[in-house]
Amino acid sequence: MKVNYVKLTAGVLTGFMALSSVPYAVYAAGPTAGVASYTSDIVSTSNTLTAGVTSMLTDVMLKGDETSENATDVATTDAEPVKSAYADTAVAQVSDSVNIRASADENSESLGKLYNNGIGTVLETTDNGWYKIQSGSVTGYVKGDYVVVGDDALVQSAGRRVATVNTETLKVRTTASTDAEVLGLVSGEDDLTVVDESTAGWVGVSTADGTGYVSTDYVTLDTEFTYAESKEEEAARLAKEEAERKAAEKAARKAEEKARKAEEAKAAKAAAKKSSKSSSKSSSSSSSEKSYSAPSGSNGQAVVNYASQFVGNPYVYGGSSLTNGTDCSGFVMSVYAQFGISLPHSSSAMRSVGYGVSTSDMQPGDIICYSGHVAIYCGGNTIVHASNPSDGIKYTSPANYKSIIAVRRIF
Repeated sequence: MKVNYVKLTAGVLTGFMALSSVPYAVYAAGPTAGVASYTSDIVSTSNTLTAGVTSMLTDVMLKGDETSENATDVATTDAEPVKSAYADTAVAQVSDSVNIRASADENSESLGKLYNNGIGTVLETTDNGWYKIQSGSVTGYVKGDYVVVGDDALVQSAGRRVATVNTETLKVRTTASTDAEVLGLVSGEDDLTVVDESTAGWVGVSTADGTGYVSTDYVTLDTEFTYAESKEEEAARLAKEEAERKAAEKAARKAEEKARKAEEAKAAKAAAKKSSKSSSKSSSSSSSEKSYSAPSGSNGQAVVNYASQFVGNPYVYGGSSLTNGTDCSGFVMSVYAQFGISLPHSSSAMRSVGYGVSTSDMQPGDIICYSGHVAIYCGGNTIVHASNPSDGIKYTSPANYKSIIAVRRIF
């Protein structure tokens, strides 16, 4: 508005000078200074025309100021505060879960559960400190004491940023550059936890080999959140898990019986061939080969006992041989196969096998799922796993040496 005011004032003065016969000196100064000089000359050479222009100039200046104030008022009135992206998002902050109820009353029917760090959309707020939320398939009320609403940082930490591989095999590099050293490989459809998005075209991800970088051209980015579970969904899940547990135990017993018979047949065959005439060369050759015991038992500890025999054997990407080379999911898959359990050859797919348990309730034989990796829990805060090409199959402690995404139990 000040620039317009100067131009307008100068225009009026020019008009006045054109009408007046009085000569005026021009001073080389900035626009405002020049206007002040002209105004001073006009006032000092007073006549009727001059006085009229002076009066008009005063009017113009006052109106210019008034317009500025009005414009400021309009700008202030129209400006609205920017609403947070998660202003209406509630995050459960509880030890386990909070009930979602039919009404804003602790005695009303429970419609479902919102687990810790689960999220929901706030639909309304009641006068007695409850929120009506929608989460998953459940719409109902949660007490305000158990959720935090509108905290962007908390919502983001409650979610898991995921990069899902959309090509058959993807190289993970040490830095965000195609010229960087290859840290490792990940399979198609594996999803990796994103830990860095600061470089355009690349994301930092957590893998079995450590933190590395993948091109965003070959992954799909998304954020995973936990939502509420209705009573019906919980009942169906528990029934499915129980059925799977019983089926696993039955399969393990069958596998154990099969292995026992195989061992008996092997022992009988060896006894029949036993002879004092066995050559020392043959004996030497046989003694140099590492022998492995068949699975014995149908519980998690039996799984650990069997898996532990293969510590020291090689890691091979895409492999599933416990002796000649396997990758992490191939190791878990092949171990459990000896107990009659069929598992997928995919670390991310293993997050849905068996049934889930908390990290505080881990037992030997549980499958520990990480970003891009999977292992078998041994107990004592230790895992056995096909780690990487450098280390092969090994023990690692603590079990949470990297962030645990899920713990699944078969037996």
